Amino acid sequence: MIRFDIISANVNILNSSLTHGLVSRTIAKGLIEIKVHDLRNFTNDKHRQIDDLPYGGGSGMVLKPEPFFRCIELLKSERIYDDIIHLSPQGELFNQKTANSLSLGVNYILLCGHYKGIDQRVIDTFVTKEISIGEFVLSCGDIAALVVIDAIARLIPGALGDSESAITDSFQEDNKFDHPQYTRPETYNGLSVPEVLLSGNHKLIEEWRTSQGTEKFKKINSITDNKEK
Repeated sequence: MIRFDIISANVNILNSSLTHGLVSRTIAKGLIEIKVHDLRNFTNDKHRQIDDLPYGGGSGMVLKPEPFFRCIELLKSERIYDDIIHLSPQGELFNQKTANSLSLGVNYILLCGHYKGIDQRVIDTFVTKEISIGEFVLSCGDIAALVVIDAIARLIPGALGDSESAITDSFQEDNKFDHPQYTRPETYNGLSVPEVLLSGNHKLIEEWRTSQGTEKFKKINSITDNKEK
């Protein structure tokens, strides 16, 4: 079982994804455990303040260090964590290899930023890994945390109905996406399933699937390269 402790300023954002879909089914099967910790529960003032103005001036608000320190120190007193992960635009770009590696762990803390981010003293003291899910900005780190958890959860044996599904996903092999998929009916609206898939020749089918996945990868990367030039 993998345990995720999510430290959040926006716990309601997490509820829907954690109670529906793949992640909820994985929790029900006892394959992962998720505990959400509301930062406001770790304040000690009557207003339960978790943010304040940044030193040095500037716009926006910064999440205060005290609630994070209290929460993380409590969690660390209860168990050993493989990583304390900060979801951040400045982090290492999350990919399938990272998900594969993290799926081998046992305990993780995920720190979810908000506003202008988290006081740097929290990051310097506790964080062992910073992860970004892409070169764009989200309203909060909770959304990124859900992406990371979903990608890891589906890799745990027993999480998916088809044990091969995660193995054959896009990005599990270098320079290759998943191949196009077809199902019944054989012809719909004048569009037909490729004949090779109806041939029953498994060698030809596998060759076709491999070539199609490779071509999709080349096409997407060609478009990306042209945009960057």
